[in-house]
This record gives sequence, C-alpha cells and structure tokens, in this order.
Amino acid sequence: MLRDDLTEHLNQPVATAARKDFPLLRAGMTVEGALAQIRKTGIGEKIIYFYVADETDRLVGVVPTRRLLLNEFQRTISEIMVPNVIAIPQSATLLEACELFVLYKFLAFPVVDEQRHIVGVIDIGFFAAEVFELSDDERHDEVFEAIGLHVEQLRNAAPTTAFRARFPWLLGTIASGVTCAFLAGAFEKTLTHALTVTFFLPLVLGLNESVAMQSMTLSLQSLRTRGSRRKAALIGLRREWLTALLLAVGCSMIAATIAGVWRRSLSGAVVVGATIFASVIIAGTIGYCVPLVLRIGRRDPKIAAGPIALALVDIAALLFYFTLASFVMK
Repeated sequence: MLRDDLTEHLNQPVATAARKDFPLLRAGMTVEGALAQIRKTGIGEKIIYFYVADETDRLVGVVPTRRLLLNEFQRTISEIMVPNVIAIPQSATLLEACELFVLYKFLAFPVVDEQRHIVGVIDIGFFAAEVFELSDDERHDEVFEAIGLHVEQLRNAAPTTAFRARFPWLLGTIASGVTCAFLAGAFEKTLTHALTVTFFLPLVLGLNESVAMQSMTLSLQSLRTRGSRRKAALIGLRREWLTALLLAVGCSMIAATIAGVWRRSLSGAVVVGATIFASVIIAGTIGYCVPLVLRIGRRDPKIAAGPIALALVDIAALLFYFTLASFVMK
C-alpha cells in the first residue's frame, strides 16, 4: 500500500508542477518568423518541443526542435507541425502524468484546460524527479508500484510466490486449449471436407487474440483514470465496440478476398469473412470487459485478464467458425 504522504502527493493536480516559461508558436507563422520570435522572447528553462496554437490560443500542434531548425525559412509552422497532440488535462494528477511518460515515451507534454488552451508544460525532468532521483528507495518503489510496474514484486518475489500468483490463471489457458481440441474433434468431418477452414484457423485465432489483447490494454488503462470509473468504463466500452466494428469490417473483407481468390471457394470466403467479422467484435468486447469484471471481483486484472480473455475469445471464435462451416460448406 502507498503511504498516505505519497498518495497525497501523487494526487496533486499536475498543473502545480507544470512550467509556465515556454514559447508558444502560431500556426500561420513562417519558420523564419518563429525563430525570430523565439530569439526575442527566449525559450525558458528547458525546451524540447515547441507547441503551436491557433488564433484562439487552442493547442493545434507540436514542432520538434530539430524539425524547426532544419526546415526552410519560408515554410509555415502549420506545414511542419505534428497535429493531434497528446496533452495532459490540468485536472489530471501527478500520478496520471507519470503514467503518460511511461506509456508514450515522450520527452514532454503540454498541460491544457477544458478548451485545450496551454496552461503549462511538463517534461521528462519532472518524471525523473518523481521517480529516479528520490533518495528513499522504498518511496522510489512505491511510485513505480503506483504507475503499474510493481518494481518490488518483480525484483524480490521468490519463484514459488510468483508461481502461486500466476499458475492458477494459466490453468484457464490449458482448459481453453483442451476445449478447442475437443471442438476440433467434434467437427472433424467438417474439417476433413473443408480444407479452407483448416488453412485459415491460425488467422482467425491470431486476429482474435490480437484484438483482445489491444482491448484489454485499453481497459486496464481506463481503470486508472481519475473520477467516475463507471462512467469512464461505459464510455470506453462504447468507443472500443465501435473500433472493433471498424476493425472487423476491414479484416473480414481482406481475409474473405484472400480465401475466395486463393481457394476459389465462395462458401469458404463467406465462412472466413463472417467468422472474422463476428469474432473480432466479440474479442474486442470480451477483452475490454474482462479486466472490469475482475476489478469488480477484487482480483488483479493485470495478472488474470490475459489468460481469461484469450481463453474466452478462442473458444467463442472456434465454436462460431466450425458451426458456420458445418452449415455452409457441406
């Protein structure tokens, strides 16, 4: 458990640690004009990125220092900037800021208000001060534990302790593998007469597991958000479902086309395409929901979510795949 003083510190608003001495560029400026403004106003204590605002002072882009120095003078900032900047809300905590440094590996982030006006900048020096330069080793490890790395556990846990924590959840993987084997045996006749189904088994399972792991990662991140976790979970689930729907459309069209052209089988293309379409949506939903359910049940989702989610999506995908194939490819 985190000590009360550390918890209180990490729950402070990130705006309290943000630097205010940063130059702000305009999207309509030329590179020459931007450099002239920087020379005139200075660059503050430390500059890693130059942030760009529009006429209403809203954040619209970021320009890495190297890109600003190496581009031609007549080019505009809007031409060389990187849009869609990842920013930290000023209501976020210091802990959430640390998580973003670990997640994205950026050297700095802008801190913005509700209208995406920049109110400050926080850079890697802040992260180093919070984590690496702490003199108290116990406090150092508590910070890492808070951002999800569990340093102390990884460093000092005995093999038997790690075994007891991880092995029970791997039994789910063993159970799913055996169940999938029984399913294949139950549909042995279908697999024998429909080789297309057999050839595309690795693709069906691989896609489902990849989507499930991606969705599970996003779900684990949502569990660390500040505020109403229930509201954040529902919003995240809706967003993930829509994303899974788009992924399903794209993947199923490609796989069905390959199956139809390669095997010259319309029925095989229908089975492969329909299976991937349905199973990718199911995988995204399961992958997102499993960590939430485990958290409600007071289980560690970081350890248990992976085996459980993969087991469920594999069984669901194969059951749908074999059943559809038995009806369509007679």
